[in-house]
Parts: sequence; structure tokens; C-alpha cells
Amino acid sequence: MNYGSSSRASGPRTATRRSFEYGRTYVVRPKGRHQATIVWLHGLGDNGASWSQLLETLPLPNVKWICPTAPTRPVAAFGGFPCTAWFDVKDLSVDGPDDVEGTDVSAAHVANLLSAEPADVKLGIGGFSMGAATALYSASCCAYGRYGNGNPYPINLSAVIGLSGWLPCSRTLKYKLESSQDAARRAASLPLLVCHGRGDDVVPYKHGERSAEVLRSSGFRNLTFKSYSGLGHYTVPEQMDDVRKWLTARLGLDGSRS
Repeated sequence: MNYGSSSRASGPRTATRRSFEYGRTYVVRPKGRHQATIVWLHGLGDNGASWSQLLETLPLPNVKWICPTAPTRPVAAFGGFPCTAWFDVKDLSVDGPDDVEGTDVSAAHVANLLSAEPADVKLGIGGFSMGAATALYSASCCAYGRYGNGNPYPINLSAVIGLSGWLPCSRTLKYKLESSQDAARRAASLPLLVCHGRGDDVVPYKHGERSAEVLRSSGFRNLTFKSYSGLGHYTVPEQMDDVRKWLTARLGLDGSRS
């Protein structure tokens, strides 16, 4: 496992945006032939280290994992108390107010991490909770071809995974994607895996289910939604094995260690 340095927020600067310092980035190198790179995003208050340790044990030898750490910022859901967060959030749900500016900046930071990868390597984004929200938002930006602020989205994604999360900025998604044939085509072809536990008491199951419904109705036809009876706001080996199988199939991973 390699440890990267911290960095400032990537993305277009505006006169109003505050600059937040990103934490340490953790990299899990592929044990076999490098076929895919996936940025994996942690949940609210967490860091990249915990997920890098878990992902290192996942039997996907052809995947390079990049696990960044979000900036520490005041979070409205905690009464303004600062913690690591990809954007500001008041309500962990599909219905909450959107921090478009903050979500754009984190989505741009993720795209920047992927932009240096080799041209023959497939690119993906995954995450848990708020990390899943950022991953699903990135999927919508990739399909639309632009961030919420109108700047071009610079990379092509081959897979997006969201565990126990929700879809931010969903209210205008369908209109955006239906306004462009290219956007509709990109949405239809992008593989998405959305998973949620029915016992989740942090981001209730209904928000994950509804997020999947909004994505499907907006044109993401290549979407798999999996629910888990009794699962709370955490992950279990069964779910991570489903992630492994899905990635292997969708990315055409050969599992070779040569």
C-alpha cells in the first residue's frame, strides 16, 4: 500500500468557494495485470485508510484502488461541527438541500485522481454512504458531460458503485440527460451498482431505493440494484463479494496474477 500526500481541492475556482485541504490518499497497487483503476470514497467522518485496508483483501488482483481522504469542513447535519466530508450536507437523503458547489469540487478532485491513469486502463468510482453519493453524482456528471456548474467532465467511466448512499442533485437530472442524445447514450451504457441494507438507520433504505429509481427513470438502463435484509449502515462480506463479482463481469477482469 502506498501513501500519497495531501492536496488542495481540485476543480474550477470561484470567488465564493472556500478552499479545503484534502487529507492523505492511500493507494492499493494491483497484484496482477493492471486492468482497472477505481477511486473509492469513504463515508462522513471516515478516512481513506480504513477502506484501503478492506479493499486490499478483496480478491481483485487486476484492480488498482485509490482511496482519498475528504477535507475536514463544517457539516450542517452536525450543527456545523467539522469532520471529514466530501460536501456539506444537512440531511442524508435524496430530498435534502444540495451543496452543488461542494459536490462539484469533490467530483473534480476524483476525476483528477483518475486522469493520470494509463489510457488502456478502465476507470471507475465507488463509495460508501456520502462517498456513494459522490460516486453517483460523478456518474450523472459523466453521462451529462458536465459538472453542475457547467464545466466539462473530463473522463470516461466504465463502472460506478454506491453502497448505502443516495443521489444528490437529482431534481434536474432527467431533464439534463433527455436534453442531449449524447448524454442519453452515455447514461444508457454506463454500468451502475447500487446496494442498500433494509436495516439502514443512517441513510434509510427508501433513499437508496428511490435514488436507483431516479437513475433508471433518467436513462441509466445498465443499473443493478441489490438490497440486503437486516443490513444496517455498514458492509458485510456477502455484499463485498457481490461487488467483486459485478466488477469482474462489467470490467471484463481476467483475474490473472501474471
